[in-house]
Amino acid sequence: MRLSCNSLQAAIAAVALTGFATQAMAHHGFGLFQLDIKKEWTGTLTKMNLINPHSYMELDAKLADGSIQHMRCEMRAATLIKRSGWSVDMFKVGSTVHIEGNPHRDDPGACYIENFSIDGGPQMNRNDQISQAPVDTSARAARLSDGQLNISGDWAVEQLVLTVPPTGGNGSMIPKSMSADFRDGKITLEQVQATQPPRVRPVYTEQGDVAAKAFNNRDPNDNPWFNCKPTSFIRDWTADWPINQFTQTVTPQGEKIINITYGLYNFKRQIHIGMTEHPANITPSYAGHSIGSWEGDTLVVDTIGFAPGVLSAPTRSSDQMHIVERFTLDTAKMALKREYSVTDPVYLAAPYESYDVMYLSDVPFETQPCKEMTPEFAKPE
Repeated sequence: MRLSCNSLQAAIAAVALTGFATQAMAHHGFGLFQLDIKKEWTGTLTKMNLINPHSYMELDAKLADGSIQHMRCEMRAATLIKRSGWSVDMFKVGSTVHIEGNPHRDDPGACYIENFSIDGGPQMNRNDQISQAPVDTSARAARLSDGQLNISGDWAVEQLVLTVPPTGGNGSMIPKSMSADFRDGKITLEQVQATQPPRVRPVYTEQGDVAAKAFNNRDPNDNPWFNCKPTSFIRDWTADWPINQFTQTVTPQGEKIINITYGLYNFKRQIHIGMTEHPANITPSYAGHSIGSWEGDTLVVDTIGFAPGVLSAPTRSSDQMHIVERFTLDTAKMALKREYSVTDPVYLAAPYESYDVMYLSDVPFETQPCKEMTPEFAKPE
């Protein structure tokens, strides 16, 4: 089943069934693409930009008057494309591509891709999934040699798949493991929603409320995502469904360390295991300074030392922000759950708390370049 432009709007609105999905969609929304107008373009593929936060297909499209218009058309992030089972070999320069999508309000050379086909092949929707083999964990050690629970590896939020129930309609974005049951009418959208982490609704101080109301989500000066910069590791752990990498290691000096690389913008964080106190003089940064301890098989991480920034748009954060995370692993499902609590006396009148769940990724971690190419946010080259 293919979606019309109006159907696409409704389907993507349904993404809000989960907190992490809502965060991801809040990144850009749909900018100035005109989702109420459907157009088609055919031309020669000249370049495929597999990048985050959005990939862009470039083509020389032949217009109705016979002229050639160079187009740059938005697709999903490189991470999502690869997690959907798509191969970069699909996009060969010189191929003939046919696009169904939506034009940009201001830029005639930009579009939003809904469906496409290459060299007359089958039509693909931007959300289509290609089957992949399940993750093999048979040889994975449950613990490290020092007894720590093994949480090293590549972790990712479960993908959402556009799924239409038996009753028809526009469909909803459903977690992959529940997609078949939703498609067959065995579970309802409300039942799916009940399994997902609740979306955090911040309670602001007076200063926090003023700052949030003044925040311009679509201004790179306010929102770091438009500059390919990290927000906070609360938001960036799950937003836009990245693959994050955990590495448990020991330094030459004998200190136990957990290094985390966040997949969307490749920024790094280090957790010092066994350190009982934070240093007296911390250089403020977006990642702060993290110390961790094991309470049984629960990893408790305490982080301070943040530079002022953005917790999750439009919520700002101060240098007094304090984050506590608790990581637990369900070894049967290979599900890494993170519960978090954020306090910030400057902007938050109550703790900002929820949880999220990651699974071992079926696609290996790979650093992805970030370049903002959405017309209204792109920097001049």
